[in-house]
Amino acid sequence: MSERPWPAGAATGIGSMPGTDPVEAAAVVFGELPDFPYVPELPARGVGADMLGRTAALLVDLAVEVVPSGYRVAGRPGHDHRRGRDLLQWDLDAVQAARENAGAPAVLKTQIAGPWTLGAGIELARGHRVLTDRGALRDFTSSLLDGLSQHVAELTARTGAPVVVQLDEPSLPAVLAGKLATPSGYGNVPAVPEPEVRELLATTIERIGAMTGQPVIVHCCAPRPPIALCRAAGAGAVAFDLSMLAGASAELLDEIGEAWDSGISFFLGLVPATDPATAPGLKDVASPALRLVDRLGFNRSILAERAVPTPACGLAGATNEWMRRALALSRDLGKGFVEPPENW
Repeated sequence: MSERPWPAGAATGIGSMPGTDPVEAAAVVFGELPDFPYVPELPARGVGADMLGRTAALLVDLAVEVVPSGYRVAGRPGHDHRRGRDLLQWDLDAVQAARENAGAPAVLKTQIAGPWTLGAGIELARGHRVLTDRGALRDFTSSLLDGLSQHVAELTARTGAPVVVQLDEPSLPAVLAGKLATPSGYGNVPAVPEPEVRELLATTIERIGAMTGQPVIVHCCAPRPPIALCRAAGAGAVAFDLSMLAGASAELLDEIGEAWDSGISFFLGLVPATDPATAPGLKDVASPALRLVDRLGFNRSILAERAVPTPACGLAGATNEWMRRALALSRDLGKGFVEPPENW
């Protein structure tokens, strides 16, 4: 497996973008982030374009449909499932066009919902979440990995670039804490024991690493990302919103320090994901990363070696103007990590 296939000083984005035009979105991503672009997600297009819908579009021999409460397992592929597949194919066409205009990148990132977030967000036929049936959850994960293998192969064929997979796991802390609501809304799904969560995540990461030959990124935008769990599961990188660490416990900071010391990379969400009241400068967005490194006692050179700057989360809620600025700031941060300006 390759170690950190992205170039030193590279920056990337989390995934989602504003608007509904995949060709424009891909062109912006490849233009602003030439060293480490990603497959844009455009949830404003509606059903099938959101994180769960586009991930479900990869499922093999399983299908979903839209019901009032969200996505539910379907007996056979219908309109909703086909729409998700069509949207994903249009996205791949747009990425191929952007690559033909901008040239092949050193590495390309694609994003899917991780097994626990997928299992938390899709219902079984009787209305309960998939993750409440461990057999169904295993089947969904296996089906997803089969589809992901095809997706990665197609991306590689279309772009000529190695593909890094990001697992989006925003529901992971709620799964661990037992904070997911039951169908009635009057109770919560029991917490899943950490060893069980770790085992499925580790199996998923291992399978993805085998198919891509690249480290796997786990992204969690929750206030307390489970850094130690992701590390133990074999993640090569963990992505999180650095602003969420305000008031972080010593235990969490220790987890970050131990993970960094072990060789894990961090995708640090540093640039606001929505339009800020006052546009920050480069030093403003770099400061949280510099303070974190100083507090943990690392040399600041670790930012060049094992950090990738990103927006704080997806950019779906940003204006087009701020989206471009956020990606440009992320790119400039990456360069600054390698060659820090004097005022840092």
